[in-house]
Amino acid sequence: MAYVSITGLQLRSRRHLVRFWWHAIRSMTQARRAPGNRSADARIIAGVHHTMTLWDDEAAMRAYLRSGPHLQAMRAFREIATGKTVGYVAEAAPTWREAREIWDARGREV
Repeated sequence: MAYVSITGLQLRSRRHLVRFWWHAIRSMTQARRAPGNRSADARIIAGVHHTMTLWDDEAAMRAYLRSGPHLQAMRAFREIATGKTVGYVAEAAPTWREAREIWDARGREV
């Protein structure tokens, strides 16, 4: 079993693109190095910037969420983008198609 986290963000304006990518790259690097992270990937699907991470458990994901570059990104988020996130326990990571369907159906606004 693993904890799956799927996030999708849409920029408020193109003028935020550089700032968004600065936070996104730093956060992805942090995620890939974080204790308990099994995988971290990103895709742009229909104009929405998605991330999908797989963790040993929810506690490992939350430790990452509340520290370092990701914490800085969350503080800047409201100015840069809108989005939804969903997390759940599963036996394996979904495909990107499944991830988008899960995000559409169950994602909560952040």
